[in-house]
Amino acid sequence: MAAIIWDRENECLTESKRKELQLEKLKLLVTKLYEKVPHYRKSFDAAGVKPGDLNRLEDLAKFPFTTKEDLAANYPFGMLAEPMEKIVRVHASSGTTGKPKVAGYTKNDIKMWAEVMARTFTCAGLTSSDIIQNAYGYGLFTGGLGAHYGGERLGATVIPISGGNTKRQLLIMQDFGSTALCATPSYALLLFEKAAEAGVDIDKLKVHTGIFGAEMWSEAMRREIEKKTGINAIDIYGLTEIIGPGVASECLEKKYLHVFDDHFLPEIIDPETLEPVATGEEGELVFTTLDKEGFPLLRYRTRDITSLHPGECACGRTSVRMERVKGRSDDMLIIRGVNVYPSQVESLLVAIDDVEPHYQIVVDRQKSMDTLEIWVEVSEKIFSDEIKGLETLERKIKSELDSALLISTKIKLVEPKTIKRSEGKAVRIVDKRNI
Repeated sequence: MAAIIWDRENECLTESKRKELQLEKLKLLVTKLYEKVPHYRKSFDAAGVKPGDLNRLEDLAKFPFTTKEDLAANYPFGMLAEPMEKIVRVHASSGTTGKPKVAGYTKNDIKMWAEVMARTFTCAGLTSSDIIQNAYGYGLFTGGLGAHYGGERLGATVIPISGGNTKRQLLIMQDFGSTALCATPSYALLLFEKAAEAGVDIDKLKVHTGIFGAEMWSEAMRREIEKKTGINAIDIYGLTEIIGPGVASECLEKKYLHVFDDHFLPEIIDPETLEPVATGEEGELVFTTLDKEGFPLLRYRTRDITSLHPGECACGRTSVRMERVKGRSDDMLIIRGVNVYPSQVESLLVAIDDVEPHYQIVVDRQKSMDTLEIWVEVSEKIFSDEIKGLETLERKIKSELDSALLISTKIKLVEPKTIKRSEGKAVRIVDKRNI
């Protein structure tokens, strides 16, 4: 049976048609940026390029990158390419300088956002018959309203419950017959954990699909969620600066995430040299928004580490696909010269028997030496077992992590439900170093 595809015309373009469309949009974009956004006029001039220098897709590499520091320097509305009277919505996400990263949307931007989110839900197998429980936060965060508009565009029933209030989430899920859940993967785990504690028969819930994003999670965590809940867990990707959720999504094949590259043009660069890497190689993800009106961005460095894979998917879509994000080039931990990504730790931990999918990485510095301690929740069964069993498990975890990370770790086993749960993004790293 052929996969249901929301926008077959644009999601199944031939390679030549896609490149033709991307180049056409790109030419209009660089002209608009140069004419309407002072920051880009300045950066283009500094790089010695003009809009007319873009004649092939490969010419994009001549143009300067945009960074989060550029957004901070032009806070709040200096990067907008349309006057405020055309901006109908503003969203924002947390920034590293204390100032949020602000995005403005025109009516057409909102319409396009709903379209790419309808694609996302269709990729996950949802239809107009579904009842979507939207547990992403509403407000300045893009998750809630992005998913909401996409669900309505799909024609599904949307329950705008937002994040938190877990007891109410469970009540609504049971009484309203929710068939899909939008949430962070860590909150989904918490939700079903609380359901089990409350005596809810998870097998009798109608939820069949989880659309999970807003934080990094591993393939091992997917298996854990699906094993514990019986639902189909789908990974999605987005960021406020580009549009919000709706930039890329897994389909039911679960073989990488389809980038909606008729709207968002991806590149992969080496984060050190800033040069493009070979197709399929890992590096930093860079995006150009091809047709956003209010807040267009050229070559925005996301800092996310992944790789791109062209070619037609078994589902029939032909857009380039990105691998699940491995970590971030700026948030990655450097411990005694070794790069450590939380996703590496998670993948190893979740694969070990008697370990719960809840952990915390604690980094400290003692006598000028970085230390890495990992708090790991263990199952009720193993925790109430003999001390010898805990010691064996601790040695096993340490051995596997030390071998994979190429650095010595300290393991602290803690009883179930010790690590604080989050109703939003999970707090995986506690960095106590004064650096």
